[in-house]
Amino acid sequence: MQNTHISSRSPDFSHGHHLFEGTILVFMAEILLPLTGIITAAFLTRKLGAGDYGLLVLSSTVISWIELIINSLFSRATVKIVSDEKDWRPAGAAILRMHIYAGMAALAACWILAKPCAALLGEPKLALYLALFALDIPLFAIAHCHRSLLIGRGQYAERAKTSAGRWLARLILIIALVEMGFSLTGAILGNIGASLVEAVIARYYIRPSWFKKVTTPSGLWDYALPLFLSALGLRYMGMGLFLLKMLGASSAEAGIYGAAQNVSFVMPGILSVSLSPLLLSTLSRVLQENNLTSARLFTRNSIRAVLATLPFAVMAAVASDDLTVLLFGRHFADSGPLMSVLIFAGLGMIMINLLNAVLIACGNPSWILKLSAPLLPAAIIGHFIAIPIFGSMGAAAVTALVTASGALACLIAVKRRLQISFPASTLMRSLFLSVPVFLLMYFWPVHGIAVLAQIAVIAVLAAGGFMISGELRREEIRFIQSFFFRCFLSRR
Repeated sequence: MQNTHISSRSPDFSHGHHLFEGTILVFMAEILLPLTGIITAAFLTRKLGAGDYGLLVLSSTVISWIELIINSLFSRATVKIVSDEKDWRPAGAAILRMHIYAGMAALAACWILAKPCAALLGEPKLALYLALFALDIPLFAIAHCHRSLLIGRGQYAERAKTSAGRWLARLILIIALVEMGFSLTGAILGNIGASLVEAVIARYYIRPSWFKKVTTPSGLWDYALPLFLSALGLRYMGMGLFLLKMLGASSAEAGIYGAAQNVSFVMPGILSVSLSPLLLSTLSRVLQENNLTSARLFTRNSIRAVLATLPFAVMAAVASDDLTVLLFGRHFADSGPLMSVLIFAGLGMIMINLLNAVLIACGNPSWILKLSAPLLPAAIIGHFIAIPIFGSMGAAAVTALVTASGALACLIAVKRRLQISFPASTLMRSLFLSVPVFLLMYFWPVHGIAVLAQIAVIAVLAAGGFMISGELRREEIRFIQSFFFRCFLSRR
């Protein structure tokens, strides 16, 4: 059946192929984040030093929290609403206006609270940087509104191009401005410029009306409010950086923890962005067609994909000491042990985001709130107990344990909702392959740039292990072959 939202697709182009293609395209675009981010982080840590880099991490974390809250208030609800609507334009115009209002309100709040926030964290200079960085919020809100509309309409390729433009612009602008002598201010202005570039690109592909008078889409707040509260809890669940600072850590210690946190959550964030919103859009259309069998298949295969990343997480955890030194320099060597723990927190967050998308598509946003509500108080209590005793490592361990608990709860809920079987065989293969991956990494010590070659070789071996062990079934191999065959024909 042809997707009515995607006029460029042939009638026989399946939902599965479209989801697979979109995930690959968005992943390829979002992979620019770590590639450019590694260069940017390595450049900034050397140019700014641990103290100023810590201020940058603190200010960017505060602003990104706010931006994520705005995005989470509307993004998944927008994808769901637009996927269900035949004419997206009235809903798109109303949602764009909401993003603008929310972005401007958040900007004003940041300007008012910049000094109190800086005083709370014991860094008076932070107030100026927070006020400047807050200019990014309305631009970010506009850009991400357009991104959500593109996903809801099934325009995954166009969605990928917006991200590619953002990350490339961010790299170029930050390096150029810092080299021109703007230092920390230049790094912040580079981030703001990247949001502007993304908004312009997205606006080229989809243009909801700025001024058209429309009513709020029916059912929007039924999704937006519980998802907002859930996103708020999930985001602040990883507040170890700020509690660490509030409990007496220096800016340098915060910078070390922030560096580990940023690296650990980069790849999980990319996988979540590449799959979860697209899965939500695809499942919404599949369930509209009452195709429960396909919905179960897509959900189970997505869970399998996340479980299959376990050996790669083990590989990164073992190499964490060398990776942090390679990326940030010797003065960030203490980030390695923290990264080895936070990587698994990132893995749990992938699973939470993925399964939340499934519950939204099934029309159960309230379940998400019920599942996430206990996680934030558990994280806060755990941090206040662990940080005074174990310091930064205590904060990392609490974050990992709480996210793992949330992922398990979401798995149980989705299994109950869709009546799917848990892919135990995939989990067993992942655990089995994690052992030789660990041993190879541990007993094949390399340092410096050679660690990247080591990771590449072992990653290929791990992927081969999945193939040899029979993780991919014959019909799945035929599906992948058919996908690439179709892609080849479409390019000719």
